[in-house]
Amino acid sequence: MNWNDEITTGEHEIQQALHASGRLPQHIAIIMDGNGRWAQSQSLPRLAGHKQGVETVRDIVKASSQTGIKYLTLYAFSLENWKRPQTEVRGLMKLLEHYLNKEVDELHKNNVRITAIGKLNALPKNVLTLLQAAIERTATNDGLTLCLALSYGARWDIVRATQLLALDVRRGKLSPEDITEESFSSYLTTGSIPDPDLVIRTSGELRISNFLLWEIAYAELYVTQKNFPEFARTDLYEALLSYTQRERRFGLISSQLDTKNNAPQSSYLKRVVDALTNR
Repeated sequence: MNWNDEITTGEHEIQQALHASGRLPQHIAIIMDGNGRWAQSQSLPRLAGHKQGVETVRDIVKASSQTGIKYLTLYAFSLENWKRPQTEVRGLMKLLEHYLNKEVDELHKNNVRITAIGKLNALPKNVLTLLQAAIERTATNDGLTLCLALSYGARWDIVRATQLLALDVRRGKLSPEDITEESFSSYLTTGSIPDPDLVIRTSGELRISNFLLWEIAYAELYVTQKNFPEFARTDLYEALLSYTQRERRFGLISSQLDTKNNAPQSSYLKRVVDALTNR
């Protein structure tokens, strides 16, 4: 199924307006929070919330690809999540296994490249085998890159990168004077992808939760009160709209910036707002 064939007239208008800004983020990272709380609010078991979250993942990946986003990183399972009740952990691993079994064909047909970051050898062997197969199968695709953060923690990644860098210094491959922000970044598991421009967190929580601590130094943050199972593609478009209206200064002042690339464009914004309002 070609996802571009599914775009409605209204959505096409929204996506055109977003593209007209010339200010879409290259890389979106999402902290997918609130699956369990959504389930509890529906008087359902927590795993039902995670199952509904998978449906949201499917739609957000599709919408990101249709909109022309180049990188989407999803915080799917943290290192700390291994401490949850084993019944929930096993259920989450089963859902991940099901997703990789069911979705890879469609992702591949729609030119999505799958990659992953985290302490992947901690995953169950069958899940890791499926993940590696999906990564290999989609490696040459050049559309959306879907990065799954699995068994991931930013502090773990920074410590791991430091250890690898120290080994190279000890082996004489690198001198301490050669260590820069750029060279350090290359040792992180995210070294092959650009830093996120926009971080979205669902469920209204105001924290980063050990996610991409190094990489999001200058990312724009967007928090929605909606739990992840409720987060629809229209919510993604609203997050993108918010992003396009922001002035990213990177430590400079407004007068130093290229106003053509940073100033909000009222005519384009009106088109987006009208399209969202009339959805």
